[in-house]
Amino acid sequence: MITCFIRYEIDPFKKSQFCDYAKAWGQAIPRCGANLIGYFAPHEGSSTTAYGVYSIESLAAYEAYRARLAEDPLGRENYAFASRERFILKEDRIFLRNVSLPHGPKVSP
Repeated sequence: MITCFIRYEIDPFKKSQFCDYAKAWGQAIPRCGANLIGYFAPHEGSSTTAYGVYSIESLAAYEAYRARLAEDPLGRENYAFASRERFILKEDRIFLRNVSLPHGPKVSP
């Protein structure tokens, strides 16, 4: 299992458009085969940094997933929405794997 971390630089005056974009991926990404962890918009601190995070079995599975996402009606509309509204200024992806598993149980204070 690998996890894709997408770091976005967004227009701080178009945060609501980014949130709409993220909500649409909340439907399309799982439907196309990835395990969506979530999209995260600025709250405190930087007003321009946002993240999308999802896991998938392998890079080969990622390639097939991306093809399905490009053909998905909501996926196509979301790509078009981002292109039209231009709220994403920059996007970087990195693939990482979790090396700290298994985690111990959470202890309540």
